[in-house]
Amino acid sequence: MKQIRPFLALTFFLGAVPLLHAQGSFDVALGFGTAHAKATGLGIDENTFNSCTPSSTDLTCKATPSMSGLLMGFSGDGMLNKHVGIGGEFNFQPSKGDYGPLEYRQIFYDFDGIYAPINEKRVQLRVLAGIGGTRSAFSYSQTACVGSAVCNTQTLPVGNSSHFQVHLGAGVQIYLTGHLFIRPQFDFHEVPGLTDQFGTNHVIGGTVWIGYNFGEM
Repeated sequence: MKQIRPFLALTFFLGAVPLLHAQGSFDVALGFGTAHAKATGLGIDENTFNSCTPSSTDLTCKATPSMSGLLMGFSGDGMLNKHVGIGGEFNFQPSKGDYGPLEYRQIFYDFDGIYAPINEKRVQLRVLAGIGGTRSAFSYSQTACVGSAVCNTQTLPVGNSSHFQVHLGAGVQIYLTGHLFIRPQFDFHEVPGLTDQFGTNHVIGGTVWIGYNFGEM
């Protein structure tokens, strides 16, 4: 159930956004970006999964990585008037990354207030601030073979870690047509407790959103 809560929350928001059309406008968008946090400098033993310190003499201790890689996202927002609105974003790794001997997938979701100090026909400057959560899901793949004829690979969940987060963002929404837009956006996530998985609670990233605007301001 915990795994689908972010999807349900964002789905509820996207369903509610059209109700804002009577007073303002609303957007839906698909995004591609990245997020970065440094590594802890520690490792995981590939035999016991216990914490360890990587060294040239310990060949079973695999270093854990920094956070990086491609994120894919979905967003929706509604402007209550020309300068104020609300929005939600959901970002995830479409493919798993290596985490020592494990694999992991990172998820971010947030719900934001939006302030647009500049909102013209072809360009809009947006500042976002809100709260949400992040989730790191870990798994382990192992392969078993019967002779050399048949091999089967199984992916086993190891566990996951969820954290509260504060999100800040800034982006410039540029309209390519009357409704189609592109929005490069800078993001900062403050995630208390993320040092259990990475070397900092600060996550810096960026996303390029491609979307469609419904309605007129």
